[in-house]
Amino acid sequence: MTDDASTASERLRHIDGSPVRAVVVDDEVTLSELISMALRYEGWDVRTAADGQSALRTVREFDPDAVVLDIMLPDIDGMQVLKRMRADGQDVPVLFLTAKDALDDRIAGLTAGGDDYVTKPFSLEEVIARLRGLIRRSSLLMSEASDPILRVGELSLDEQSYEVHRGDRLIELTATEFELLRFLMRNPRRVMSKLQILDRVWSYDFGGRSSIVEIYISYLRKKIDAGAEPMIHTVRGVGYMIKAPHS
Repeated sequence: MTDDASTASERLRHIDGSPVRAVVVDDEVTLSELISMALRYEGWDVRTAADGQSALRTVREFDPDAVVLDIMLPDIDGMQVLKRMRADGQDVPVLFLTAKDALDDRIAGLTAGGDDYVTKPFSLEEVIARLRGLIRRSSLLMSEASDPILRVGELSLDEQSYEVHRGDRLIELTATEFELLRFLMRNPRRVMSKLQILDRVWSYDFGGRSSIVEIYISYLRKKIDAGAEPMIHTVRGVGYMIKAPHS
């Protein structure tokens, strides 16, 4: 059972008690209303947009904690919306929503800065679970769940504050990088295959393609192992593991 499944009834909120905010962007009004209704049932504050320009305005004004973003929009596509959001300094987690089912589209969405991906048709439960997983990584939120600190050698990861330290050095991670590191740290000294990582961090079947894992392992190494003895190791032909130096 994944963390999302085990916390399906968990209500997320800001530390000040205010509701989680989400923007749903889709030109299919019925679909966006359906997702919005499900999120409001979860206690979230939701706004909708039917095209890319409206989405950018809504995100700027509403300052959401998560965005559900369709790739196929009537004016500018979701990829361009995301690029403009990131260029504006908005690092809000983004869940791509699209009818496309091609592997290259999935990889393009993630490498463009998206955090997760759901292909139509989908279940509302899946969308909510994916969004809940993205939201739980935000330092602005708290939940009823416990908040253990994971430690591997001098590396620590706080699941409540979402801060990562190596010794005294604070390490800034994206939401996806954080989830990947958390998965490795929950399995120290265990070799995790690329397929296991894909399933846990992205919940995708990439048909054997593992380039997205290699990309994010590279990102993590640059941040975790920079100027220090390496902790993230490749076991050629098998996968990756994390362990303390000299252990």
